[in-house]
Amino acid sequence: MGRILAIDYGQKRVGVAVTDELQISANAIGTFHVKEINEWLDDYLKNNDVETIVVGEPKQMNNLPSESARFIEPFVSMLRKKYPTYQIDRWDERFTSVLAHRVILESGIGKKARQDKTLADRISAVIILQSYMESKTFRK
Repeated sequence: MGRILAIDYGQKRVGVAVTDELQISANAIGTFHVKEINEWLDDYLKNNDVETIVVGEPKQMNNLPSESARFIEPFVSMLRKKYPTYQIDRWDERFTSVLAHRVILESGIGKKARQDKTLADRISAVIILQSYMESKTFRK
């Protein structure tokens, strides 16, 4: 069983999370600049057993794509062309940023650390991955 890799793709930064090999837990890997993510993905996929890549899908409350979808769609198209042997799934990422900020506030970390925007990106990727994993459990 391979890992599941989750990506919270933004205009400037990309949060990444991954499961363990048994797909039990979701863990943040890091936050990368959009210009670095392709090289990082090449290296990570070459050195790790990944079966699925999940990319957050930004939607509005009416279920239509949000404004930021126009930045993400080219990335997803690239993934599908460059990595045809991997399952590429999209997952609704509504409220992940709000939830991530709530987690950061409730964690008790200091104000200076809370201002680190990369932290919210990593946590958002974990939330996307956890939600995706939970849906797989209920679909079985």
